[in-house]
Amino acid sequence: MKTRFSPSPTGQMHLGNVRTALFSFLFARHENGLFLLRVEDTDKTRSKPEFIQLLQDDLKWLGLQWDEGPFFQSQRQDIYNEYYAYLEEHQAVYPCFCNDEQLALSRKIQISSGQPPRYMGTCRKLSSTEIDAKIKQGLKPTLRFKVPEDKEIHFQDIVKGPQRFRTDDIGDFIIRRSDGSASFFFCNAIDDSLMGVTHTIRGEDHLSNTPRQILILNTLNLPIPSYGHLPLILSEEGSALSKREGSLSLESLRTEGYLPSAIHNYLGRLGHYYEKNNFMTLTELAENFLGSHIGKTPAHFDQTQLYHWQKLAVMQSHDDSFWQWLNTSTQKLIPKDHRKQFIELMRPHVLFPIEAEKWAKIFYKDIILDQQAKDCLKQSGENFLGLLKEAIEKMGADYAQVTQTLSQQSGLKGKALFQPLRIALTGETSGPELHGIFNLLGKDGLLEKIKTSI
Repeated sequence: MKTRFSPSPTGQMHLGNVRTALFSFLFARHENGLFLLRVEDTDKTRSKPEFIQLLQDDLKWLGLQWDEGPFFQSQRQDIYNEYYAYLEEHQAVYPCFCNDEQLALSRKIQISSGQPPRYMGTCRKLSSTEIDAKIKQGLKPTLRFKVPEDKEIHFQDIVKGPQRFRTDDIGDFIIRRSDGSASFFFCNAIDDSLMGVTHTIRGEDHLSNTPRQILILNTLNLPIPSYGHLPLILSEEGSALSKREGSLSLESLRTEGYLPSAIHNYLGRLGHYYEKNNFMTLTELAENFLGSHIGKTPAHFDQTQLYHWQKLAVMQSHDDSFWQWLNTSTQKLIPKDHRKQFIELMRPHVLFPIEAEKWAKIFYKDIILDQQAKDCLKQSGENFLGLLKEAIEKMGADYAQVTQTLSQQSGLKGKALFQPLRIALTGETSGPELHGIFNLLGKDGLLEKIKTSI
């Protein structure tokens, strides 16, 4: 088996095409097959070098290492030209001189009359003399593929099952632009076949391209891969996924602090069913990935689920990887001999590095008491902070003895005791376990916090 991921470098990778890359990778790895990377950069206007580098960096960060490539379509024009020549020789194509305005008007008329928009074959009937005359006028034609009339194209979609298309609904389509570059329909199909791709996994927005590409490959006597078309990812309300709801770039997710394993586990289940719902490594996800378990209906983005897998990913992280995950500014705040305790204290309580930085500032810089915190301390009694200070001076950072003594001397219990204690040490009403904070700060650190609160 060989699958591929073939992005266009016209923007950043987002959740939709990341899922396509992941599914293609998992599908291949499940069968001990190959995963190929091809950059479809024939759109000279929109393709940017920075996006080419970024998509490779994104895939490497995700751990989706390709076995072949990257290949660049912009470097394969000579190959496409050979197949254009073959099609021209066999009269399977013809030059088209229709401009955008003519085509738009034709589509508008067809749609208004309830017909599927398709090219009407205007230039298919041009004689060689008429073609030569237009070329002499300086007109640069596109090249259209002659779609056979009254035929049916059928194939077995890996995801959607049996598919049938009538050629009369397709119309002749462009396979070479007027500037001589290859169209998506053409070079995408040619490359899949020549590169030995056995299974093409892509979004369902490409489903209508498939019969066209089958026609091309059949005419050229080239092997045809199996196709699988993934349903769209929708928002929780059922609309197209917007940037605000999760169609974020992978770069932005990485910058925010999402871990690759969280994205693996979330996207791996977004439109694919796993019998076990436990946290899995990339290898385990591949071992249990089945094409028959890919859903046929649109998947719904769920921010809560993404947070869930991020939480598990953070909990699964080793100390070294957790430390590297933190912001550099956070690392600078934490004394070297506190590093392990800080990691153990933070791991169950943070989703993102910015949250850990907040606590590092609380522990190792001055705490800030808002009015609500000040009111809570006042309600605990005028001598509460003094009693707390005395208990720590006598008993150090022994959490059990300090809280027992403080309770006996203040008369406070439960929330009435522990909330002002937490506020006195952190300025917050919730957060990591108090006994962990005692162990982290030690006697001197605790006394410094109480001094600030007083």
